[in-house]
Amino acid sequence: MRAVQPVPAPGITYEQDGPALRVVGQHRGFVTGPRDWGGVRGPELNALIARQRDFFAARGEAVEWKTRGHDDPADLPDRLRAAGFVPEPPETVVIALVEEPALAAPALPPGVTLRRVTADADLDRIAALETEVWGTDMAWIAGYLRGRLAVDPDGTEIFVAEAGGQTVSAAWVAFRPGTDFAMLLGGSTLAEWRGRGLYRALVALRAARAAARNTPYLLVEASSDSAPILARLGFTAVTTTTPYVWTPAR
Repeated sequence: MRAVQPVPAPGITYEQDGPALRVVGQHRGFVTGPRDWGGVRGPELNALIARQRDFFAARGEAVEWKTRGHDDPADLPDRLRAAGFVPEPPETVVIALVEEPALAAPALPPGVTLRRVTADADLDRIAALETEVWGTDMAWIAGYLRGRLAVDPDGTEIFVAEAGGQTVSAAWVAFRPGTDFAMLLGGSTLAEWRGRGLYRALVALRAARAAARNTPYLLVEASSDSAPILARLGFTAVTTTTPYVWTPAR
């Protein structure tokens, strides 16, 4: 599940540098790799980290190096910090069976409907929602979702909760060919609509879609806000993931 989308979206390229897979052309660079990082250690690992940083520095772009709590070597985070990468808040990786009883759909508040979306206008509304929820410019989300739909329209299903014509919550699910997992992403809700079952409803809807596609497991990289909710819905924590981000000086 640490692999990237099999076919890159328009404008995005994948570049292999030893064990590191570098994703170029997104809102910021992205680096991922196998659990043991190909056995690269010590000075060789320092050089691998520096090459990714310097590659994106030459482009004037930030880059995220994705780490997991069960990765080797154990000193990888220390080496990333030494190279100028800064950790963002860790997330908990949780999994569940799609038929978990707690995933049954809750009743929606009056006037709220759920809808699958693909239109550009809806994707723009999702980006605006994410920007309001997180307090930072998330306009890139619309292009990211358009790209996913462009190369694999059946591989990602995007849903919104609406009330009075307003998008009040949004989430999507990505299916990974060759795996038994559907990955739940998004799941952001406007502050005034939290605590009313919308997040749980969107989890249940995506679980039902995974079940319909004979995908037995769900996976979420959960924030500190989402992890307790997902635990109550029957998800089990298996590891953590922490983005380490290098940002060029402005």
